[in-house]
Amino acid sequence: MLTKAQGKYIRSLSTTEGRREAGAFVIEGPKLMAEWLENAPDSVLAIYATNRWEMPRYAGRKFPEIQQLRESELAGLSQLRTPPAVLAVCRLPVPEPLLKTGWTLACEALQDPGNLGTILRIADWYGVGQVVCGEGSADFYNPKVVQAGMGAHLRIRTGCLPLADFLKESPLPVFAATLSGKNIYQTAPQHAGILLIGNESKGLSEAILQHATHQVMIPRRGGAESLNAAVATGILCDRLLAF
Repeated sequence: MLTKAQGKYIRSLSTTEGRREAGAFVIEGPKLMAEWLENAPDSVLAIYATNRWEMPRYAGRKFPEIQQLRESELAGLSQLRTPPAVLAVCRLPVPEPLLKTGWTLACEALQDPGNLGTILRIADWYGVGQVVCGEGSADFYNPKVVQAGMGAHLRIRTGCLPLADFLKESPLPVFAATLSGKNIYQTAPQHAGILLIGNESKGLSEAILQHATHQVMIPRRGGAESLNAAVATGILCDRLLAF
């Protein structure tokens, strides 16, 4: 039986302020649960599940006792349209020092949590070391970001910082995604750099663009005004990152 205090606490983790105050966040669903149990078991603080979920077996590992809930109780805690069979509260990780080598994806005021989570997943796929965000961006541990990231949080360094200062201090080439840049298919792949992705509707600000050493674009053949930020990131990574 879930207590009112437990329910209030878990629901508070849906907000940035609640996560910061508690030092915790929520993961949902069997796939994410398996990722965290396998790769970061010490960060799992509490597990809530219905009898539909069977915990994976990991020899020699100890995990928090599973608190069994009714379907309606778990649905009251879930941030998903279709509540999963399991939900867990995990400890927010201690931020790691940001890398000064390799590739970084940098987002300015990227507000859609689904976009940010997908960009984390793209970074994970292409072996990008870190994703950083400037002010006005979605929180990395927003439930929708975590869900869309599909475990990328466990492998990608993240940071929220003044983006202009970060770019100013970096010795790496900075590639800005714009609608008026150089054709990405005429740009040589690079082994290191920073790829700048702007706000979904406004793109990159002039204050940030002035730090770009290159502006690149994906050539348009049809009539669409623009590409989704995460889709554009995937295309640019595929062409720009040297393997």
